[in-house]
Amino acid sequence: MIRRAIVFGASGQLGVELVRELKLRQYEVAAWDRAQADITDRAAIENALATFDAGVVLNAAAYNQVDVAEKEPQAAFLINALAVRNLALACRQIDAKLVHFSTDYVFDGTATRPYVEEDPTHPLGAYAVSKLAGELYAQAYLDTALIVRTSGVFGPGGLTTARGNFVEMMLRMAASGQPIRMVEDHFASPTFAPYLAARSVDLVERGLSGVFHAGGGTPISWYDFARTIFEVAGIQPVLHRSNEREYRTTARRPKYSPLSNSKMERAGVNPMPPLREAVEAYFAMRDQAKPK
Repeated sequence: MIRRAIVFGASGQLGVELVRELKLRQYEVAAWDRAQADITDRAAIENALATFDAGVVLNAAAYNQVDVAEKEPQAAFLINALAVRNLALACRQIDAKLVHFSTDYVFDGTATRPYVEEDPTHPLGAYAVSKLAGELYAQAYLDTALIVRTSGVFGPGGLTTARGNFVEMMLRMAASGQPIRMVEDHFASPTFAPYLAARSVDLVERGLSGVFHAGGGTPISWYDFARTIFEVAGIQPVLHRSNEREYRTTARRPKYSPLSNSKMERAGVNPMPPLREAVEAYFAMRDQAKPK
């Protein structure tokens, strides 16, 4: 495979880590955000890929405003689905490997154990539908597309992005001095972006295709995740348990959507470290990543 890669969504939490990881592995990398390459513009994307001639194209760009998507489903579908079709067609023209990142939200959350790749999908809202459609477009146009589903991504890049991440949101809420309420009946597998980037490139370098789960590896409630963050940060804000009935959102979300990494691990990729270790690594990198 040509050791030349394009990363779309390169300024996001996952994108910055993909660029970092690829460069560490001696790839020549084109790191593009929307201002540099609009993936909703098919002609522009085909020209861009033909010019750079990459061996692998990684799409970390996404519309991820879950609640807003209920009011503007077309915007979510344009970026999360139709733009993936554009990338797939462009990759087919230059015989490049497409790596597309998807979400645990393609499931409905009714499982009682972490989801595996073979489980039936059942998206609950506009955002989730658009992400599943992106998976289908990638697989419809490419025989060797790699779909990486993940969950609750957080990384140092969240310090400089507009929407931040869950860790930074918890720290801001703690700093306000107000009591914090967090749901204890919704579970996911929060994923540290540098770990996700490394394992995604591992999958690429093993020549794998199809759907793989790469979640944080630890089913945990958002309440317990918040508690872990505060413990590692060494702070003690007032944290109360809440639940779905008390905390209504515009979009329906899966109540239990942790992802099993067993398929990834069977392929020879290292397991994800424990979540607490990931949170500790986040704080270790946090000061270095802060704007000076």
